[in-house]
Amino acid sequence: MKKLTILPIAAELTNTLDYHTLSKLLSNLESHSLEFNNWSESFPYKPEVQFKIGYTQEYLVLQYDVVEEQLRGNYSETNQNVWEDSCVEFFISFDGRKHYYNLEFNLIGTGLIGYGPAEKTSRNRLDIATIEQVRTYSLIERNGSDKRWSMIEVIPFAVFQFDDLVELKGKLIHGNFYKCGDHLKQPHFISWNKIENPTPNFHLPEFFGEMVFG
Repeated sequence: MKKLTILPIAAELTNTLDYHTLSKLLSNLESHSLEFNNWSESFPYKPEVQFKIGYTQEYLVLQYDVVEEQLRGNYSETNQNVWEDSCVEFFISFDGRKHYYNLEFNLIGTGLIGYGPAEKTSRNRLDIATIEQVRTYSLIERNGSDKRWSMIEVIPFAVFQFDDLVELKGKLIHGNFYKCGDHLKQPHFISWNKIENPTPNFHLPEFFGEMVFG
């Protein structure tokens, strides 16, 4: 099982910040790779993906950096099927993997967030107003065949409305980070922590890694 420490960010994340300013604030955080192509026999394509994660008193902050051959951002409305686009996902559990939030955003910052246990029929999407509290900042680069995109997500802890997150320092939580693109020319399903399942499925909290707030 992979483990990481979520380090604090010593800055006020106001609404006036832009992508480049936020990226500089996160520059000292450790980069982690999504290295597991869990279903490589059926889906051999593997984009390059790295992420950083940090926090303030009010926000969890994620930065993804992606290199892939096709960029797709068809969905622009909250809670649409963003996993069919160029999409990054973060699943996080604060109660020992019993329940978890799935945060899924495509490259243009359209998101959906769900919550519940692993049984998908028991999970529910959060309301649009809550999801749209998440601020996203995207940078997309196309240079011939070289296609790259980065996204920073500033996630208020208030979004995690089913958990009481008063004191975070030292708290152990669980989660996994993913990159997918179900309707891309070369679909792919890669993860930070390894998943052992015969078919693609990210909703398996038993394969979440460990994270500690530093």
